[in-house]
Amino acid sequence: MFPKRLSILGTGLLGGSIGLAVRSRISNCKITGYGHRAATRENAVKIGAVDQSYDNPSNAVRDCDLVILATPVGVFESLLQMIAPALSPGAIVTDVGSTKRNIVQLAEKILPAHVHFIGSHPIAGSEKRGVDFARADLFENAQCLITPTSTSHAEALAAVEGFWRQLGMRTLQLSPAAHDQYLADISHLPHAVAAALVLMQSQAALDLAGKGFIDTTRIASGDAGLWRDIFLDNRDNLRNGAERLRQNLDRLIEMLDQGDGAAISQWLEQASRRRDELLQKKLKDLGS
Repeated sequence: MFPKRLSILGTGLLGGSIGLAVRSRISNCKITGYGHRAATRENAVKIGAVDQSYDNPSNAVRDCDLVILATPVGVFESLLQMIAPALSPGAIVTDVGSTKRNIVQLAEKILPAHVHFIGSHPIAGSEKRGVDFARADLFENAQCLITPTSTSHAEALAAVEGFWRQLGMRTLQLSPAAHDQYLADISHLPHAVAAALVLMQSQAALDLAGKGFIDTTRIASGDAGLWRDIFLDNRDNLRNGAERLRQNLDRLIEMLDQGDGAAISQWLEQASRRRDELLQKKLKDLGS
């Protein structure tokens, strides 16, 4: 069963959860990890997410058949440069990053020809961070986006897709460009909006905030450094999404200025229908 030797570079929430999920679903897999903080390395071993953890990524990937980059996307380039000489012929490298165009280009430029890279993005996680919040069931029934290119190695692609399915995920293939465009709208922009909603408030207003506001802005609690890297890596798509959002808000301002209750109702009802349709689809997916 694949993999036999797995290396997880970055044993935080996602990396730690991958280790725990592999431990519960894939037998006889040796798991090594890398973390730049001693406490993270120690906790990853303590909870059973990895068998052994290193402070040097090159040592963590030796003799591994699958390597997963699970650090913030801003660290990917330096990680690839460090591990490239240590990777075994035929090794497969994938990642869990929220952006894909840049990592695919970096992998093609940095990794040796005898190593295969397949981009992947498990749509799972939370605003919490750190290996202490890792869970073996984090990926159950969630979706993983796989981003091959025209030059991707067919057997490596099948292996990566099969790996995520072994962890209980549903998979969908997209191009790196399509991935970044869609994720800007449904993930990166919502995070920016949640942050903006919090920042625009006076303290007096925040003191009155109820569950609706707390729920709406939950993701604003995410790691600032991680999201900074995502925003910058996908800045063109994020900017485009922000422009389209502004157009929708401008339309709302226009309807308010005109006192057009009928138009406002239509605008809200359309949003309600689309959200309900999405919810029903997601519930159906979870039940399948």
